[in-house]
Amino acid sequence: MAGSDPKRESMIREEFIDLLTRYATFEGSHEVIPGLRLARATSPTESVTGVFKPSLCIVAQGAKEIHLWETTYRYDPSRYLVASLEMPITGKVVEASSSNPYLSIRLDLDPTVVGSVMLESGLTSPIGHTDAKAVFVSQLDQSLLDVVVRMLRLLDDPTEQRVLLPLIKREIAFRLLMGEQGARLRHLPTLGAHSHRIAQAVEKLRREFDRAISIEHLAHEFGMSSSSFHHHFKSVMDMSPLQFQKLIRLQEARQLMLGENLDASSAGYRVGYDDPSHFSRDYKRHFGEAPGRDVSRLRELIGTD
Repeated sequence: MAGSDPKRESMIREEFIDLLTRYATFEGSHEVIPGLRLARATSPTESVTGVFKPSLCIVAQGAKEIHLWETTYRYDPSRYLVASLEMPITGKVVEASSSNPYLSIRLDLDPTVVGSVMLESGLTSPIGHTDAKAVFVSQLDQSLLDVVVRMLRLLDDPTEQRVLLPLIKREIAFRLLMGEQGARLRHLPTLGAHSHRIAQAVEKLRREFDRAISIEHLAHEFGMSSSSFHHHFKSVMDMSPLQFQKLIRLQEARQLMLGENLDASSAGYRVGYDDPSHFSRDYKRHFGEAPGRDVSRLRELIGTD
């Protein structure tokens, strides 16, 4: 980390690991206070699908990968991840062992807090074609790590939490905004003209994933030309609108097969596929295995029939 004190940095990292070892005492992820989740894993995990809220993710030990369509984001003790839109993701722990478990935090980012800090700091929302990626990974610096460690120290004292946690969350927002990817995060409070429409389109596609939606009609609904809508959607989400809808459908179908014991054809039909062979091809391309084999493997892993 440029400009950091190596000895001080090492001490902060050691305390970060110690605090997470103390509070993340069992496998998986759990919320310790509203908006703050801690995670632990003693071995690499299978891919799990879920929805990310706008959040900051920092790893103390081990490494994790997030997959968003064809893009993979890896973060570890040297790099943090920020999601600036609510979106579906597939993630897995890739480095973990019983002697060196994976340990991490995920802190929800409140757009109101980010906007307030921007105003007080004299920062403005980017305009024009500034990059507004929904997910980014950046180098973790000592100042951000230090404030995160100070936040974890508050877990023992509810009184200090009430008084100091709001201040620390504001400092975290400030550190992120002043960091090398700060310009991207400045879209969060208002999301800019185009990005706000893309966020609305993402929500509509998530909500109506099983419907045949015309991209031309969707672009018109949000006041954009088809070409402009496609360009801005891909610049934010790293995938096209149709690829995003396909991702939502495949993740939902996987949950239907696991949770409701549907066969592949029925699950594919429920999420909007008319052709079972088309569904199976897309499923295998995304998850790496045919639907039946993938679901059987997952059932074995979680111990269900």
